[in-house]
Amino acid sequence: MAVGGRVLTADVSEPTDDVRPWPALFALCLGFFMILVDTTIVTVATPAIIADLHADVNEVVWVTSAYLLAYAVPVLITGRLGDRVGPKKIYMVGLTIFTLASLWCGLTSSVEMLIVARVAQGVGASLMTPQTMAVITRIFPATERGKAMALWGATAGVATLVGPILGGVLVDALGWEWIFFINIPVGLVALVLALRLVPDLPTHSHKFDWLGVALSGLGMFALVFGIQEGHQYDWGTITGPISVWGLIIVGLLILVAFVVWQARNRQEPLVPLGLFRDRNFSVSNFAISTMSFTATAMGFPLMLYLQLVRGMSPTTAALTFVPMALVSIVMAPIVGRYTDRVHPRTLTAAGFAITALAVWWVSLEVRPESALWQILAPMALLGFGMAGIWAPLAATATRNLPPQFAGAGSGVYNATRQVGAVLGAAGIAVLIDSRLAANGLGSGGSPETAGGLPASVFDPFSTAMSQALLLPVAVLALGFLACLFFEQMRHMVVRPAAVEPEVQAAG
Repeated sequence: MAVGGRVLTADVSEPTDDVRPWPALFALCLGFFMILVDTTIVTVATPAIIADLHADVNEVVWVTSAYLLAYAVPVLITGRLGDRVGPKKIYMVGLTIFTLASLWCGLTSSVEMLIVARVAQGVGASLMTPQTMAVITRIFPATERGKAMALWGATAGVATLVGPILGGVLVDALGWEWIFFINIPVGLVALVLALRLVPDLPTHSHKFDWLGVALSGLGMFALVFGIQEGHQYDWGTITGPISVWGLIIVGLLILVAFVVWQARNRQEPLVPLGLFRDRNFSVSNFAISTMSFTATAMGFPLMLYLQLVRGMSPTTAALTFVPMALVSIVMAPIVGRYTDRVHPRTLTAAGFAITALAVWWVSLEVRPESALWQILAPMALLGFGMAGIWAPLAATATRNLPPQFAGAGSGVYNATRQVGAVLGAAGIAVLIDSRLAANGLGSGGSPETAGGLPASVFDPFSTAMSQALLLPVAVLALGFLACLFFEQMRHMVVRPAAVEPEVQAAG
């Protein structure tokens, strides 16, 4: 693969005698786990924050939106920064910022200051996330990277479960502040482990693409802000001459200018476009955006149904995700073993097909009279399917990246994942409103009816939530189709046919 006139080699790992990859990965996953938990934990605490800080719903929505924006916008930059300064250093700086910002969040006494503190948290998370994948890429040989990414994927699965449940328990027992205070001891332990276990890897002396930084930052901010806040402003005017669609269009135009500049920059572009000549890297980026879209989108209608129709508390509703998380955790090491041996199309296409089937099954069971097991069964199947997506996609995306572009590639991958989440949140919000209106409820059945819903609207409300869940099913179908275009991996562990003929055949 050629970038800027140079050839990128496929020898992507940097193993040394004094590096212990697995302890280093454990240390990184602890910090990664913490920032993933914080993407979901605040949702459960929203009513408590509204009451304690005398805020309205729109203000509290910004507590999550600010974190999401500050996380998504700089992630391309921070991935490249790890290449230049060193992933361990950038990871530890991000972890320090995130931990201190968590203390700040818990000590705030106004919603405005909480929003500012969440921005700081998001910046810390954006510094950390690309470094986890970059370090995995650089310290694990390509033939074992699938196992490492399996642990990385299991971390995401556990965080999906722990976030809402931990949030509910902490809010009920100690108050909303403790959803942030809990990060302090975890952050300190993660800092010590990273200092002791994560190796200092060689840096690459590159020129920094400041124009690329400016264009990517401005374009991402305008696009993500427009999408994230479009629903709040009814896709109309934000202020004065600025409209939601105008902001989105400006963001897209700036990002087009960014891509043109990356193609013309013959020195050190922020995003080496030559990475996309690897079909597997390109397909993985598109596919992870569809999975991230789904992971974000499906929780909204499901949680509204469980709490407003079934009368569950936030903590009890979150427990319905236990089967998904448990199955995903059990399957992660199994999938990890095969990730290094079989064609990436096999695992990922099967994972997307099973996940789409599971979400469709959930949509069929979103009815007032459904038994609890009728919800838990497809959730367990969902965990089975997702195990074939998260880790195999990450391993396939990074497998052929050379060391000097590990941070850049990880930044692109995580930026794509985060933008997928933003699109999922915006898309499902619009569809929920549309389906509520189509079923005769207008906006009366929205989550702002904190006291619950009258039994007379259980049926139309459930129907609206069921119909909304079909959106992630359609998006998963796009991910499935994309996975059919995966190529054979360059680094495969090929077992003798006499030992594992089915693996040989699958490859």
